[in-house]
Amino acid sequence: MKDLNNILVELGISKVRLAKYLGVSRQMLYNYLALKSLAEWPKEKAVRLLSLLNIQSEDEIQKLTVNGDYIIEVENRLNEGVKDSSNREVIADLKGFNKKEQEVLSDIINLLKEKLSEDKTKDTYTTYCYLYHFLQSLDNTDELKYILVYMSKSLGFTPVNEFVYNKDKQFIFESIMFSAMTLYNNGGASKNKIAETHKRFVQDIEHKNEEKLSRTQELNSAKIQALKELGYTEINEDNAKEVLEKIAEIQSRKV
Repeated sequence: MKDLNNILVELGISKVRLAKYLGVSRQMLYNYLALKSLAEWPKEKAVRLLSLLNIQSEDEIQKLTVNGDYIIEVENRLNEGVKDSSNREVIADLKGFNKKEQEVLSDIINLLKEKLSEDKTKDTYTTYCYLYHFLQSLDNTDELKYILVYMSKSLGFTPVNEFVYNKDKQFIFESIMFSAMTLYNNGGASKNKIAETHKRFVQDIEHKNEEKLSRTQELNSAKIQALKELGYTEINEDNAKEVLEKIAEIQSRKV
């Protein structure tokens, strides 16, 4: 089993992904790897592992040559196996979506689960919290979509001349982003040079937050006044429409 563990390390296969490929828990995989040979594994799991490595028996592990082509071949088989296994887990939650929607949702869910399982650091958790905030705001800010397109194009996933959204705005945004990223990557934007710009960024965000807080306080005051005028103590399903109309009326008095 030492040879098998060495091959897995050379191939860069994480225990989390291999466990998903085999359809077992990570702890169960560790139990398997602690055994003396594949002969002691459940036959189905041993056959699946041999299939992943494209060999017929455990004896062939020592003869394996790990190079770029072999890594790609194993990675492709692993990805397909993990995808099939994971799809079966989440597909029950995706009823009501068409095939393409199911595939993209399944891929996103499985990728997030995999990353969070492999890396328990605070940075990883925080990164996905930011991603959640990003997704929450997509419908309200077109530029967020343009950011996604820019990164997809930069990483080679999307044709560079493809424009799904507003072509003119997307073209301008991508050009500005390219200039900014070029400046950033070439070291032309030192902290001292852009300190004033960052200061304006902070001031702008603080101003927006103050406006949001003021708006929230204003609405809360109007809600309290509306409940008082109507003789209610809280908003519920029965009085929600009446209270909301009263809030609107109270706000219109200030115009």
